[in-house]
Amino acid sequence: MKSFRDTILGKICIEEENGFITRLSFLPKDFSAPPEQESKTMEKAFKELCQYLEGKRRKFTVPINPKGTPFQKSVWENLLKIPYGKTATYKDIAIACGNSKAVRAVGMANNKNPIAIIIPCHRVIGSNGKLYGYASGTQIKEALLKIEKVQF
Repeated sequence: MKSFRDTILGKICIEEENGFITRLSFLPKDFSAPPEQESKTMEKAFKELCQYLEGKRRKFTVPINPKGTPFQKSVWENLLKIPYGKTATYKDIAIACGNSKAVRAVGMANNKNPIAIIIPCHRVIGSNGKLYGYASGTQIKEALLKIEKVQF
């Protein structure tokens, strides 16, 4: 089941399966789709997302079930440990996953994160403190970090 909404960052799609959010993604500005009926889980996800974007929510409670490889899931689990308003480097996440040399693989797993924002891949920055890569563009990454009042 999919649902689409406009937010301050643009159009967003949320997908749900069996009571779990499986995808949150940004859509092109010209995207249009007929309205669909939303489940309670999707309503909760959009409510929490709007609260987050307004700076009123720091932690998501909606149930998630991202689909990916075991390594990707390990990366995403470690991203969930980065506190609101804080950042970690790609190397920090590689170390947390048990392989300090897997920096590029962490970057690729971030790129494949199916549940943007809720799984906070936007909180991962370069070792030099710069913003690198974000599947929806670094301007979105920067906007999300500004919501969290992160200095970078």
